[in-house]
Amino acid sequence: MATIARTRDIATCLKIRRVVFIDGQNVPEDEEVDGEDPTCRHYLAHVDGVPAATARVKSLGDRAKIQRVAVLDEYRGTGLGAELMRFVLDDLREEFEAAILGSQSHAIGFYEKLGFAAFGTEYDDAGIPHRDMTCNLVG
Repeated sequence: MATIARTRDIATCLKIRRVVFIDGQNVPEDEEVDGEDPTCRHYLAHVDGVPAATARVKSLGDRAKIQRVAVLDEYRGTGLGAELMRFVLDDLREEFEAAILGSQSHAIGFYEKLGFAAFGTEYDDAGIPHRDMTCNLVG
């Protein structure tokens, strides 16, 4: 059973992100650990008490930029990522008009099922193709 909450445990979030992005996708550490964590909102999902997924959100005025969505390999395909994203989106609705994110191109379908729409052209981020996406949080 998953439990998801906002967290101040940035160290655990960074551990998950290291496994997923630095070790798993060869993202350079200086790009992954960008110094912005202290000013962001963090979320952590546990499965049976074990940290399993994380995300962070940066405030951009009336928009929230969802970043660093990471699910450990053993929990992928279980619905945990979607559960985490629904929690984050619900948490953001009271405060923001829209959520934006830069999706790895292979994950666009995942985010579309959650109400996001892709816009703009594909671009490279840390050697990985991405597209920007947006989701209306009002109404």
